[in-house]
Amino acid sequence: NPMAAESEEFARFHRFLGDSFPHIAGSLEKEVIGGQSLLYTWSGQEPTLKPILLMAHLDVVTAADKGWRHPPFAGAVADGYVWGRGTMDDKSSLMAILEAVEHLLRDRFIPKRTLYLAFGHDEEVGGDRGAAQIAELLRSRGVTFEFVLDEGLNILDGIIPGVASPVALIGIAEKGYLSLRLAVETSGGHSSIPPTETAIGIISRVLHRLETTPLPARLSSPTRQMLEFLGPEMNWHNRLVLANLWLFGPLVEKQMAQSPPTNAAIRTTLAPTLFHAGVMENVLPTSAAAIINLRLLPGDTIASAVANVRRVVNDPNIKITLLPLQMEASLVSDAASPSFTLIQRTIHETVPDVVVAPSLLVAATDSRHYAALTKNILRFLPIRVGPEDTKRYHGIDERISIHDYERLVRFYTQLIRNSQSENF
Repeated sequence: NPMAAESEEFARFHRFLGDSFPHIAGSLEKEVIGGQSLLYTWSGQEPTLKPILLMAHLDVVTAADKGWRHPPFAGAVADGYVWGRGTMDDKSSLMAILEAVEHLLRDRFIPKRTLYLAFGHDEEVGGDRGAAQIAELLRSRGVTFEFVLDEGLNILDGIIPGVASPVALIGIAEKGYLSLRLAVETSGGHSSIPPTETAIGIISRVLHRLETTPLPARLSSPTRQMLEFLGPEMNWHNRLVLANLWLFGPLVEKQMAQSPPTNAAIRTTLAPTLFHAGVMENVLPTSAAAIINLRLLPGDTIASAVANVRRVVNDPNIKITLLPLQMEASLVSDAASPSFTLIQRTIHETVPDVVVAPSLLVAATDSRHYAALTKNILRFLPIRVGPEDTKRYHGIDERISIHDYERLVRFYTQLIRNSQSENF
């Protein structure tokens, strides 16, 4: 029974956390939500101060052993790294948050501001049983937050052209999520007498049309703010361009469209991810279907994205169905808020050689479930990521350096300390 085995793994991990962090087990209120998610409450002395929420998630994506330097679930420590699935996404922040709180409790630190820790167990499949239920429970209790900090963007080293220093990007918004099923039915038949149009051919042509007709590029607010923050760190030519986006915006969009990571920051993207057709090599299938996954730029909506797909497909014989997991793009948090400034200051105190900038997270996080509980949702995980590391997320040889993990603990410890004053 896969579900029973999964439930037991979560239970084992809960026991491991209880054994590993005895001060937390003895001092913080712990609640199990949705069967496997965890919510901890560390009550502050001054109830007039709005609480803060630190987030991570317990679950990880799957991994096969093939191709890994160390088995993906062995947690091997070698060559200065911890290797394994979840080390970057997102067990490192989960463990570092708990390490930081345990350290503060051991030092007899007494918070003025209440601190919540929320760890969902199904983030990778939408968070509906985990983060969504935690958020609803807190809403029912009337809890609102000064800010929410979840996983997200990292310290990018050697990735952003024209900026010599590492860049710490704080996600002030995230893209929406939508998958569509495109399907067609035909009469099928024997492969020796194919018609001019086959089910596979029809869907293939539609996919080609969608891939070669991207939505227009647009410098949404988070991306525009990132460029404005980074402009002063560049050479005079780039400074001139980024200081005058009202004039050079189209040029910047054209340049960003050349690379998949930057292209994803300027438009709603579309990617075919699954294709279903055929039963035998000599039989024409009577149907074919494909799944396309869209990531919605702030300002675009599920409705507008579906309308665009229908316009490009332009074929009444293609049935378009929305899959259940759907998320609108998030609202944009204020990069001038005290909460953003607090994160920025904490980064400079623990990683002094970086440039900090707001940005758009092109993936999705559990933090979106808390949109009704705060106006300040920030997405940042302070680990260094180089060009060769980006493929490790959900990929082979996921790892985190021991130095990065130590810095993570220092970051969360300092952040909790910095958050105690009334106005930060």
